[in-house]
Amino acid sequence: MSVKELITVPDDILRKISEPINTLQVNEKKLIKDLFDTMYHHNGIGLAAVQVGILKRIIVLDVSKNDNEKKPLCFINPEIKKLSKKMSTYEEGCLSIPNTFLEIERPEICTVSYIDENGDKKEMECDGLLSTCLQHEINHLDGKLIIDYLSKIKKDLIIKKLSKQKTSNRVVV
Repeated sequence: MSVKELITVPDDILRKISEPINTLQVNEKKLIKDLFDTMYHHNGIGLAAVQVGILKRIIVLDVSKNDNEKKPLCFINPEIKKLSKKMSTYEEGCLSIPNTFLEIERPEICTVSYIDENGDKKEMECDGLLSTCLQHEINHLDGKLIIDYLSKIKKDLIIKKLSKQKTSNRVVV
């Protein structure tokens, strides 16, 4: 398959709401493979289709610690059904916000319904890093980023810094 180009802040597409998938076709199956290739290439543990510029409700995850024992998961049209009252905090990074890591507090456990890559309807209860990653990626599908958990001043500083980095990395030929 292929590694897709990542969309990064401040690109407006990251703020758009992704559309549900009605039927799982060849294009969606290829996209899922491409999302896994892209996520692994960039050493990520989660990726939403919107992060490669495609507004479809598809996310891929792999929170396994061992490269030799990958545990890829695909969630199509994921919907959080239940969140625990107990919270946990993880330092989160995002492939669409390079070199930025923020402590984010989220519900420790979540229950999500979804369709898997075979088209089967499923429900899963997740905790720990998997729960955090799943909530993070579902936020992407709804146009929400980790910087949205910050104050406006901090958020604006990060966006300004990333915008400068983007323009300074451009090469004119």
